Amino acid sequence: RDSSCDSVDLSILIPVFNEVDNLLPLYKSLTRVLDSLNESSEILMVDDGSTDGSVEILRELETSDKRVRVIEFVRNFGQTAAMAAGFEKALGKVLIPLDSDLQNDPEEIPRILRELRKGYDVVSCWRKPRRDSFLRTILSRVANWIISQATGLKLHDYGCTLKAMRREVAESLRLYGEMHRFIPAIASWYGINIVEIKVDHRARTSGTSKYGLSRTYRVILDLLTVKFMLAPSR
Repeated sequence: RDSSCDSVDLSILIPVFNEVDNLLPLYKSLTRVLDSLNESSEILMVDDGSTDGSVEILRELETSDKRVRVIEFVRNFGQTAAMAAGFEKALGKVLIPLDSDLQNDPEEIPRILRELRKGYDVVSCWRKPRRDSFLRTILSRVANWIISQATGLKLHDYGCTLKAMRREVAESLRLYGEMHRFIPAIASWYGINIVEIKVDHRARTSGTSKYGLSRTYRVILDLLTVKFMLAPSR
């Protein structure tokens, strides 16, 4: 890592895949929040092979705002790969992943940071109430229960991208497949302090969800891997 990382307090990590209509509203909302904080910050946007013009918008933002850095994948590798690349390149003492679809509210960031600074290593977020379809919400509840039972870490919402973690936590993670959703469970294996808080969840207004049945299968396979990883410490 660059030695200049000590001068950056916050890294906002945003995986992007075909969210052309949401990027500018997200940027405006996010920068308004960051400007209100007494923290140095960067916005690290990882384009995961977008084909809808998202990359052009990201490059324009990078040119106009020195806080913005863009990582561009040549094709779609998935959200976990995008987050892993962001963790690798982030310069901040605190890392905050955030979805690019506007369903995560940047206005929650100050409250999440206050919680982290009570002495926690990870603040995991619980979208309450969920603003998704009935079927997706029910499937999510079932998945969260299964993951909690399998890993031993009882959380209400493993699927929320929005969270905050200290850089040391991110440096210990090795992510692949769909394992980004297991970050709290993997981190707990190292004995770190985790807290879960409720956050606002907004309905999607533009673009389409990237969640499908095939992704569910990959989550199940990765859960088996995580279960194997955690088994010796349980």
